[in-house]
Amino acid sequence: MRGIRVASLAIGIASSPAERRQLARLLGGSEAFLIVSTVDQARKFLDVAEPPSDPPAAPPDQAVATETAPEGTAPPPPGLTVDSDRRVLRWLDREIGLTRLEHDLLRCLVGAPGRIWTYERLHREVWGNEHLGRGSDMHSVVRRVRRKLARLNAAATIHAVRGVGFRLAPV
Repeated sequence: MRGIRVASLAIGIASSPAERRQLARLLGGSEAFLIVSTVDQARKFLDVAEPPSDPPAAPPDQAVATETAPEGTAPPPPGLTVDSDRRVLRWLDREIGLTRLEHDLLRCLVGAPGRIWTYERLHREVWGNEHLGRGSDMHSVVRRVRRKLARLNAAATIHAVRGVGFRLAPV
């Protein structure tokens, strides 16, 4: 077979707008490239998504607390959102900036309100590895996020489930 050209496609994954811009510059010489915010988005694009065994990922641009919580728990108020493009937490008409770790932790929790996220799963999603160590890194981020939720007077907080993980719950 002579002269058959095979097109290539580079797929980049970057969670923040700044990282996406940097990746676009790096991939600019490619024939074709796609930049997405999550692995799930890349899988959907490639049509190889498997049914999720864990809580569904929130949309990359805005995680909104609208899913139903497990029985016996109430979902956080619908005015609580995480704006990923600007990396801010918004409660009604007020907002506060988030660090990358705070943002990633809140995207997990807000994307599945009331659901318990294990320490292992959060560490994998937020830090990108399996190492837990003593867990002080995670507890430090949770403490900062709780303070920011309180500063906004949001009607939600992060509850610790001893020995298991964390969940977002109404105050």
